[in-house]
Amino acid sequence: MTAKRKKYEHFQVGDTVYRTTLNKMHKNRKPYVVPDTRKLDAFIPGTILDIAFKDGDEVKEGDVIMYLEAMKMKNIIKAPFDGIIKTIHVKEGDLVSKNQLLVELE
Repeated sequence: MTAKRKKYEHFQVGDTVYRTTLNKMHKNRKPYVVPDTRKLDAFIPGTILDIAFKDGDEVKEGDVIMYLEAMKMKNIIKAPFDGIIKTIHVKEGDLVSKNQLLVELE
């Protein structure tokens, strides 16, 4: 009878090195990707009510770009920084899903 040898993974947090086993769920998960702040995604599924700007328009930080209605609430999509709208990927009345790309800024 042979015993299965556990495969240990090593990782470091600060100055401490840890030795542990990883389960399948942890091994198969997607790696973290740093979000691109120039791309605005829908944070909740809903309907685009109103779009205040068009491609090429200049926006200031805090300007309301569009309204997204979800669960009978009007959610505001604002410009996170000063810039120019490169592309608007939706139009008024569109149904959008969570994490769908709405606007690209430059």
